Amino acid sequence: MSTREEILGIIEKNSRIDVHELSVLLGADELLVANELKSLEDEGIICGYHTMIDWSKTDIEKVNALIEVKVTPQRGIGFDSIAERIYKYPEVTSVYLMSGGFDLMVILEGKSLHEVASFVSNKLSTLDTVLSTATHFILKKYKDHGTILTKKYEDTREIVSP
Repeated sequence: MSTREEILGIIEKNSRIDVHELSVLLGADELLVANELKSLEDEGIICGYHTMIDWSKTDIEKVNALIEVKVTPQRGIGFDSIAERIYKYPEVTSVYLMSGGFDLMVILEGKSLHEVASFVSNKLSTLDTVLSTATHFILKKYKDHGTILTKKYEDTREIVSP
C-alpha cells in the first residue's frame, strides 16, 4: 500500500489527526506527509474534513430525510444538470446518482417535518425534469459514516441470589 493510500485510510477515520502524529503512524517524514496531504487536497481527492454530531443529544431540533427522486435525464448531459440544480439548495446535504427504481438519492436537513415536506413539494417536485419523489424521514441513527451512535445498554445492577 502506498503512503497516499495509507494517509487516506487513516484520515478517513480520524480527520483531526495532526501531521506529526500521522507521520509517526506511517513511519514517514513529516514534511513528506504534509506535502502529500496538500497534493491530495489540490487534486480534489480530499474534498473536505467533517465533524460528526449526534444532534439527538442536543436541544437543537433537526430533521433529516432521504428523498428518492425519479428524473428525466437531459440529452447530452444525463443526470448532472438536474443533480447540480438540486445540490445547490442549502437544505440539501448530499445527492447521489443510484441504480434501482429511482435515479437520485437526496439527503436533506430541516428544522421540522413540515419544513422538509415543504421543500419537497415546493422546490424539488416543481423542477421540470423531476417525475416523482418518495420521502423517507430518518427517525433514529444507529451508525453514521462508520461510527456507531448508540451504545448498547449495560445492566449494572448487582446479581442477587437466594
